[in-house]
Amino acid sequence: MRHTNPYRPIPEVRLTHPEWSKNATIYQINTRQFTLEGSFRAAETQLPRLKALGVVIIWLMPVHPTGEVNRKGTLGSPYSVKDYYGVNPEFGTLEDLKQFVHSAHELGMYVILDWVANHSAWDCDLVTTHPEWYARDWKGDFRPTPWWDWPDIIDFDYNQEGIRRYMTEAMCYWVREVGVDGYRCDVAGFVPTDFWNNVRKELDAIRPVFMLAEWEARDLHAEAFDMTYAWHWNDVVHKIAMGKADVSALHVYYSWNEKAYPFDIMRMLFVSNHDKNAWEGTEFEQFGDALEAAIVLSVVSEGLPLIYNGQEAGNTRRLAFFERDPIEWREHPLGELYRKLFALKRDTSALWNAAWGARMINVVNSDPSRLLSFIRQNERDKVFAVFNLSDRPLVAGFHENLHHGSYTDYATGDPVEFTADTNLELGRWGYRVFVR
Repeated sequence: MRHTNPYRPIPEVRLTHPEWSKNATIYQINTRQFTLEGSFRAAETQLPRLKALGVVIIWLMPVHPTGEVNRKGTLGSPYSVKDYYGVNPEFGTLEDLKQFVHSAHELGMYVILDWVANHSAWDCDLVTTHPEWYARDWKGDFRPTPWWDWPDIIDFDYNQEGIRRYMTEAMCYWVREVGVDGYRCDVAGFVPTDFWNNVRKELDAIRPVFMLAEWEARDLHAEAFDMTYAWHWNDVVHKIAMGKADVSALHVYYSWNEKAYPFDIMRMLFVSNHDKNAWEGTEFEQFGDALEAAIVLSVVSEGLPLIYNGQEAGNTRRLAFFERDPIEWREHPLGELYRKLFALKRDTSALWNAAWGARMINVVNSDPSRLLSFIRQNERDKVFAVFNLSDRPLVAGFHENLHHGSYTDYATGDPVEFTADTNLELGRWGYRVFVR
């Protein structure tokens, strides 16, 4: 009889990230609002611009037909799925989507689809063909997700083998037949982890995929997902920007991120997404004068940064969610900021994702409740970043010598030398990033 060694560590991450995700960034397209036409064909014309911005992964919000029964607004929520094998005619045809994916691949980018496994529209074809696959309330009726204001959807019951098989086969179809490169999975924690673990194996058997969970659970990283949301990071930085917390709250987030999560995983960092923009406010409302510092921190700290469409144009509107509300495109300084930051991430291996990159190491400073300072370094690169996360100017001093040495200022290109006597002057919500 073979006995396993109970003292031998078991690898926490048992999946393999696709090679192309090592220094990736992600861009979310809300097809309904992304262009004046609101179509895949129109979105395809913007792919060269996204490539120039430094985008690697394109996340398309749900592409399927939306339900009509109990629909919200005129056009309904894209997360109320009527047909898991169909394409929403509002956006175009299946051939249009295939061409979008092909064009992205030609430019060296990758496309993941938003997938809604937890629930469907009331008028999904499965309601009549397989009513046994749905959860029921105490009266025996179909039920929306409990406690949420989602009357336009009804929940599946993942105790049923049939829905697991159907949903897995549907996800395999879009990878195999349409060429998509993975999925962003809506409310992933509402679906059993063992379902996702099996899905990942079946998808990877077709070809290596990238999986993003809208959830923060550590165990989703073991066999199913490359990346989870960092909702906590977003919430903490928002509270700091609003004067409701100080830098110690970020220390808590980074401590949890380092100790409770494996190293070889990715957390998605963002200052906006479709939920934040529609229901809580634009990034300008959420972060105010701290916005630029928050964006920089989302790129240079541990995590994979997201742009929600329109951020690079400085969009100041909460985009309507159930209606057409096209983005007003324009040149904006935030676009150039993202372009420079994404280039820095691409070219600086210490800032890469998962185990390809380097851990953050705290650099003890003279005002730890207002200043965040850290190093990320490996054999090839070293990055020293300092953020004044307060509304008053500060002079930053640093202890110990981890940060000592010669660098280039990321923003100006100027050489900078750090010794025991070097201090930094930082304006309110100011930041400096140095690279070696």
